[in-house]
Amino acid sequence: MHPTTLFLVLLGTALAVSAIGFVRLVWFISIGYGYAIAALAVVLAGLLPTAGLTMLLAAQLALLFIYGARLGTHLLLREKQAAYRQAAQSNYGEVSGGWGLKCAIWLAVAPLYVAMFSPAVIHALGTGHAPVPALAGLGVMAGGLLLEGLADWQKSAAKQQAPGRFCDRGLFGWVRCPAYLGEILFWLGNWLTGAAFCATWWHWTLSLAGLLCIVLIMLGSTKRLEAAQQRRYGALPDFQRYCQTVPILIPWIPLYSVQQLRWTLG
Repeated sequence: MHPTTLFLVLLGTALAVSAIGFVRLVWFISIGYGYAIAALAVVLAGLLPTAGLTMLLAAQLALLFIYGARLGTHLLLREKQAAYRQAAQSNYGEVSGGWGLKCAIWLAVAPLYVAMFSPAVIHALGTGHAPVPALAGLGVMAGGLLLEGLADWQKSAAKQQAPGRFCDRGLFGWVRCPAYLGEILFWLGNWLTGAAFCATWWHWTLSLAGLLCIVLIMLGSTKRLEAAQQRRYGALPDFQRYCQTVPILIPWIPLYSVQQLRWTLG
């Protein structure tokens, strides 16, 4: 299949799956996001000839599928929790919009998801043996996936025991936003795995654009979460001590706030 046709099929897949956001606007960038990545992995694997699916590429696509399916399911189950809906309403309000806004977001996020996924496509289009950077990237992907999944599980468990308290146990004792760190690492690893096979300028441009956007989105998400937690827990001395002693995004790096960052997305 010609690369242009392949990317158009993947774009159509991302548009179809992320269209769930027309039910509720925030789902474009939450449930629709997770399941779109999982669907892209399945579609790409199905379009490749058997000989083209190397062990390294199969592992990359499997991690992308697991990442997307786990995230989409986690967010879907979370939406059903009354305590989460109440906290989200209190922190962010109900985000809604007309068809014009929904279409604009839909037509923006679907190409973004394809760009983020593009290192796997570039890998599939590449030739040659698996270089060391690709193998290292696969390890970073796996580590980021494990970190994000464990952080979500620990936070869910903590909220079940103490719904009104901030989480500072487990991974949250090392960094205040471990799930966002895991997501950044996952997509960095995906880029490293595919970048080893980049052969043209558009390979580099598309894959780097996807990586840069998701990093800026995660920084924006970190910034919003920090502000929401300050509104909810800011009057608690324990929370202020926690914020002053535990880094916000990267362990052992004394960065305790991202409120001053200007270059973020989302």
